[in-house]
Amino acid sequence: MNYDLVISSSSSEAVIALLKDKQLVELHKQRSSNNFSVGDIYLGKVKKIMPGLNAAFVNIGYEKDAFLHYLDLGPQMNSFVKFTQQVQSGKQNSSRLDYVRPEKDINKGGKIDDIVKSGQQILVQVAKEPISTKGPRITSEISIAGRYIVLLPFNDKVSVSQKIKSSEERDRLKKIISDIKPKNFGVIIRTVAEHKKTEELDADMKDLMVKWNTCFEQLKKANAPQRVLGELDRTSALLRDILNPDFNNIYTDDPKVLEEVKNYLHAKAPEKENIAKLYSGKSSIFEHFGIEKQIKASFGKTVTFKSGAYLVIEHTEALHVIDVNSGHRAKSDNDQETNALDCNLEAAKEIARQLRLRDMGGIIVVDFIDLHKADNRKLLFEKMRDEMKDDKAKHNILPPTKFGLVQITRQRVRPEMNIETVEKCPACGGTGEVAATVLFTDEIENNMRFILQEQNEQMVTISVHPYVEAYLTKGIFSIRWKWQRKYKKKVKVESSNAYHFLEYHFLNANGEEIKL
Repeated sequence: MNYDLVISSSSSEAVIALLKDKQLVELHKQRSSNNFSVGDIYLGKVKKIMPGLNAAFVNIGYEKDAFLHYLDLGPQMNSFVKFTQQVQSGKQNSSRLDYVRPEKDINKGGKIDDIVKSGQQILVQVAKEPISTKGPRITSEISIAGRYIVLLPFNDKVSVSQKIKSSEERDRLKKIISDIKPKNFGVIIRTVAEHKKTEELDADMKDLMVKWNTCFEQLKKANAPQRVLGELDRTSALLRDILNPDFNNIYTDDPKVLEEVKNYLHAKAPEKENIAKLYSGKSSIFEHFGIEKQIKASFGKTVTFKSGAYLVIEHTEALHVIDVNSGHRAKSDNDQETNALDCNLEAAKEIARQLRLRDMGGIIVVDFIDLHKADNRKLLFEKMRDEMKDDKAKHNILPPTKFGLVQITRQRVRPEMNIETVEKCPACGGTGEVAATVLFTDEIENNMRFILQEQNEQMVTISVHPYVEAYLTKGIFSIRWKWQRKYKKKVKVESSNAYHFLEYHFLNANGEEIKL
């Protein structure tokens, strides 16, 4: 299997696409203004205690208070509370916990108002980003993730990923970590640590201790609500979690992002540093790699396969529903059961991809085509589990019911990726009324004149639909040539398949969109 990462960056956001054998399997959007990412650590202030919910609402600076349930406090909550108070009062002078005496673990069945009080400042971590009308979900069980290990202050236990099956390897990793970890810190050993050398694990441990020290230094002068440790940006976090020997290339159209990626690779996987490359083609990076077309084909209510079968994906407040339809897919030499099984197996692969691609979370119910044989239902269940084994989000799959329904729960920590694939009518823009299309080029020229003469831009690029681009650049004495000659400034025209027929945008010399 070959993996490619393609990063399209602009001043407002970065869009990250993960390709597996050239097929889009994950899509992430990272806005530059997003200050509430999963993993960020905040000094928050308790605003309200809700005994009925056994939870508290905590102000961490978001427009809506974050939700903290008693079960998310973590056994070491009392230790974190004492540590926070001592750091802010100046009694704790070091980030190391060698001489700190951990407090007694809290009772699993206790009450929230026995542990935290309104107005209290506490150290918390974002567990789920703000979704829909809800504020962030937070936890006070602080963890700092690295490439090979996860550091847990005040835990003092070493555990190993269950995906590492070899007992000898598990024992070896436990012994190494037990020898190098600082006192009063716990560690979770990640799957990618399998067969890694002591030097690599020790380097990762030192990096995490540097982060914990940064958190400590920020905490000393923090005043709630304030972020004291930011998680890696989405690109680096994605690299940390999925980088493996199968990675072939990382492409980006932004030199700054390229430098960040190379710095990360140099520190974590120097042998992979040369896979990071800068894209400088004329078309957009997503168009060049065929990602734009895959996005249009993969999102929306209906997803069609090459065979003719298709999925219908519906979203409700409580759950997601996926219906599998055979369409015109049917082999005449096969019986109904065999055709249904083939279609279901094909659908299982696409459903696993859709869950990752859209980052769908919560409860998902899949209505497969009815299978009458128990062996075939078992085969479908195993196929679904096998296809989802690469999914990093925690998930659980139940066997098909007698009605052919497969129920899936999948961890949701970020808003679902939703891309509108239905385009407005290019003639009327959804209003039912059309302007005279003969005036379209005049409209473009009027806006361009304002940009070149009133805003004094020295050059402008007009990004349009391919048909319009062909019309504007046709012939030696094209419309574009006439505009350039008329205004005595450079005018470029480029095409984008992502635009509807009469959509156009203006870009400056740096490739940034000019807002009118």
